[in-house]
Order: sequence, then structure tokens, then C-alpha cells
Amino acid sequence: MDKLEQLKYHYQEILKLIGEDVEREGLLKTPERAAKALLSLTQGYEKDAITLLQSAVFSEDIQNMVIVKDIDFYSLCEHHILPFFGKAHVAYIPDGKIVGLSKIPRVVDVFSQRLQVHERLAKQVCQAVNEAIAPKGVMVVLEAQHLCMQMRGVEKAGSITTVYDYCGVFEDPALRSEFLQMIRK
Repeated sequence: MDKLEQLKYHYQEILKLIGEDVEREGLLKTPERAAKALLSLTQGYEKDAITLLQSAVFSEDIQNMVIVKDIDFYSLCEHHILPFFGKAHVAYIPDGKIVGLSKIPRVVDVFSQRLQVHERLAKQVCQAVNEAIAPKGVMVVLEAQHLCMQMRGVEKAGSITTVYDYCGVFEDPALRSEFLQMIRK
């Protein structure tokens, strides 16, 4: 039995366990739809971020900060399998190499399309960019709403959580501050 069929079976069993009638018209195709959705939302497990980034590395003598901001991302909290979503902002300072700009949002997708925690997601994006192009520094800021906080538990709708990770020259507080000011514009 392939992954899709196994997931369909388990979703049908979950629906039965919560008391639903899986033969009800509105639920007949729900196990298959839910299985396909989960496979789509977790497709990052099938991708390698370093290979993706290294597919578009170019030699350039650029010394200034490169920023890709307001990257939409969607992920699933590994603790409750509920969505968290928001904006990613990624900066790096080249050291002889740049990466194709479209690869930055794609690497965010690779890691966000896995069961995640917000903090690890920032770290993984930062580490991947650092490993793939060896810049002088990388900084990642992720701002997100967590449905596990909004729909259950503390039930604080509208709250935003911000996490960041950095390495290299971004150890300098002045450079971090410059990046944070630039993404707020």
C-alpha cells in the first residue's frame, strides 16, 4: 500500500474514532482529500535545501547586504499538527558568491513544508544558506501566527511570534539592527 492509501485509511479511522459517520455524503472523500493535503504540506521531506541553493550559485564581487523579505510561509506545528504561518525575511552578505534570488523563498519552503517548530525553522534556513554559499553572514527573521496558540490552549487570537537566527558578521548588533530596520520599511 502506498503512502496516499495508508494515509487515507488512517484518516478514515480517525474520523470513526471521533464519532463521525464516514459514509456520510460530506465525508466520503474527506480521507483522500486530507491525505493529499498532508502530503502536499509535508513535501519538504522530499527536497534537499543545499542542493536547491547550490543549483544557482554565481561568482560575484558583491559586498553589500542582500535581503529577500516578506516571504510567505506555511508550516505545521509538530506538537499539535496545526498550522503556523507568516513572513520570512532572509539576509546575507556575500563573500564572492551570490545565490539566485528565487532560491531563498524556495529554501524557506523546503523547511516549512515539514513538521516544525518556529525556532528550528529559522535555524535551518540560516544554516542552509550559510552552508551552500559560505557568505560573510546570514540572518533570518520569521514572524508567524500559530493556530495552536489561537485555537486551543491560551486562545490568544492575533498574537504574533517572532524568532530569528544569525551567524557570521550578523553577530554585530549594529548590523542586526540595520537589517531589522530595513525589513520594517
